[in-house]
Amino acid sequence: MVKTGKLTLMALLTAIALTIFMIEAQIPALVPIPGIKLGLSNIVTLFAVFILGGREAAGILFARVFLGAVFSGQMSTVFYSAAGGLLALLTAIALKRILMPKQFWIAGCLGAVAHSVGQMIVAVLLTGTPSLVIYLPVMIVCGVITGLFTGLCAQLLVNRGKNLWKTFLK
Repeated sequence: MVKTGKLTLMALLTAIALTIFMIEAQIPALVPIPGIKLGLSNIVTLFAVFILGGREAAGILFARVFLGAVFSGQMSTVFYSAAGGLLALLTAIALKRILMPKQFWIAGCLGAVAHSVGQMIVAVLLTGTPSLVIYLPVMIVCGVITGLFTGLCAQLLVNRGKNLWKTFLK
């Protein structure tokens, strides 16, 4: 059973991630390649992995993916977001065991690469067009850049608010 403080923090993080996602959806694409965006809501997912744990972060991620698709009216994005998000989440969970607090940004970079791979797998499977893989290197380069930013933001939140987050989890 989840404690009230943890459940409250999870709900708050889900709302924050969804809000960030919806605001980011209004920003024009930086590059003319589908699937490439800043991914700012991933800050929340990374933060949740390092503060709450993998299971809780998965709940936040999948609630955000589903609600984001519903609110944006783009249900087809669920497959892409869920596949990319799941691989990025699994990457962050695996890295949590070996990274020091000042290295959390690495999870952002490698998670972004995993996210791109997950999106590409879904794109190839849904369209039946293996030649889409040609976009993967560009997606990975963009992902590493945006993942560095999201990873640094999550690292800052985790490391600067250690005592604050503990009060929610008591």
